[in-house]
Amino acid sequence: MPGIIARYAEKRGALLPLLWLAQEEQGYVSEEAMKEIAGWLDLTPPQVYETVTFYTMYNRRPIGKYHIQVCRSLMCALVGTDNLLGWIHAKLGIKTGQTTPDGLFTLSQVECLGSCGTGPMMQINDDYYERLTQDKTNRVLDDVKREGKCPLATGPFMFPEPAQK
Repeated sequence: MPGIIARYAEKRGALLPLLWLAQEEQGYVSEEAMKEIAGWLDLTPPQVYETVTFYTMYNRRPIGKYHIQVCRSLMCALVGTDNLLGWIHAKLGIKTGQTTPDGLFTLSQVECLGSCGTGPMMQINDDYYERLTQDKTNRVLDDVKREGKCPLATGPFMFPEPAQK
């Protein structure tokens, strides 16, 4: 942790990366991890908790192997988010916030995935699936369950590299 914290002018600047690290290690950000991070950064546990609950990218409980995040922003809603959620509910037998009994899929709704021109869309782990129809949605879910991936992915979500000077 000292190496991560040292990269920032103020300790609190390391909060998001440390939360990512905790989530990568555990699959979610536990209360224990929040308290530990708060101690390292001279923050209170409620300050860390507020950050975790503000961002939909942090999970406060264990999730399935494949995390389905459906964009519910206005642009996606106008082109069929409700339909997409209905197809997923019918296919997997779960509602938003639930995990399939086999532990494979967890379904979440999130505000914006930054793909406003290609809805309805969803992100499964790091992969985007856009312009979804019922048939495409079923194929994606079947392929991911069987293979762990689907060739219909439009690319993994990645943080952009800083611009070169």
